[in-house]
Amino acid sequence: MKAFTTGKYRNLFAEIGKTQEEIEQKIADAVRVFFYGSEDERIYHEVGEDMAYLEDTGNHDARTEGMSYGMMMCVQLDMKKEFDRIWKWAKTYMWMSEGENEGYFAWSCKTNGEKNAYGPAPDGEEYFAMALFFASNRWGDGEGIFEYSREAKDILRACIHKGENGRVGQPMWNRENKQILFVPGCPFTDPSYHLPHFYELFALWAYEEDREFWKQAADASRKYLAKACHPVTGMNPEYGEFDGSPMDKELPWGGKHNQFFSDAYRTAANIGLDCEWFGVDEGQYAAPLRLMRFLHTDLEAARCVFDVDGTPTEQTVLHPVGLLATTAQGALAVERNGADNPESDWSVAAHWVDWFWNQPLRKGDRRYYDNCLYLFALLALSGNYRIW
Repeated sequence: MKAFTTGKYRNLFAEIGKTQEEIEQKIADAVRVFFYGSEDERIYHEVGEDMAYLEDTGNHDARTEGMSYGMMMCVQLDMKKEFDRIWKWAKTYMWMSEGENEGYFAWSCKTNGEKNAYGPAPDGEEYFAMALFFASNRWGDGEGIFEYSREAKDILRACIHKGENGRVGQPMWNRENKQILFVPGCPFTDPSYHLPHFYELFALWAYEEDREFWKQAADASRKYLAKACHPVTGMNPEYGEFDGSPMDKELPWGGKHNQFFSDAYRTAANIGLDCEWFGVDEGQYAAPLRLMRFLHTDLEAARCVFDVDGTPTEQTVLHPVGLLATTAQGALAVERNGADNPESDWSVAAHWVDWFWNQPLRKGDRRYYDNCLYLFALLALSGNYRIW
């Protein structure tokens, strides 16, 4: 029985011996730094009387990824004022009211609100929708853009129905195989975008005519993740073909995206949270443990980029704190048994949870992505990343 049914969430920090006082203080300290720390610490920036954005400190822009992450953090932390500020900034500057991408959000804006691009990134839309549903359930709907549940349902309607019945644009999900796309209309996916635990809830709360689609999407994503995660290393590529294999095509923006790198780190965390919330295993729940065991043999191995089969490259990891945080969050998929055996599954998982506990927030220009993943892991591993 998982949290969706029981309402009970594991506290893995307590399971490795941390006191509730220590845990609450650690969360409070991280939240203070992330939202209200000094200029070289914080990610969150308030604008005027009622808006705010989260800055990608490495690229000096605001992204739907970070904005929607910030909203999810705020609803989990009961920070309604900050949630509403972020949402109003996103709806004011990022949302597109016309053109091919009408109904979607521009994935990147300058911090003054000017759009850097007019294309969306589907991971932003799915987090916006989930955070808005949770806000509706936790705080109640307001008026206008603060009628959270309506906004969430409208986002999801656009995601799967654009291009139908004369509507312009492309959907964010492949309507045949029910897999999320890297960008609307493209012929491949991103494993870290697959959030079956969100889709299960969309199947309950979306517009009634869309609910069956989301139920099927949850099933499709779990089966996809089982194929996308390597059977030995547990690693998955940044971008993947629909059959689970790494996407090797050359892309216009260059670079290799068939390796275990940056975007790919989030998958283990997502699998862990899905296990905690729903526990529907299609073979994907073993992947985080495989990853932990692979990297556990030499923790410094986590400092380089890998091919998904574990072949190391000479490229250095850009987000080591993010990799640590997400891998540790994957421990939610590991049952606590054999604790006295140093080679047991739980002992390996507990090591990662402890390693993460002792890792501070990242500092410097690259702190944005790492510290977003850090804060999510802190909430999840303390039992505070919940269904509302």
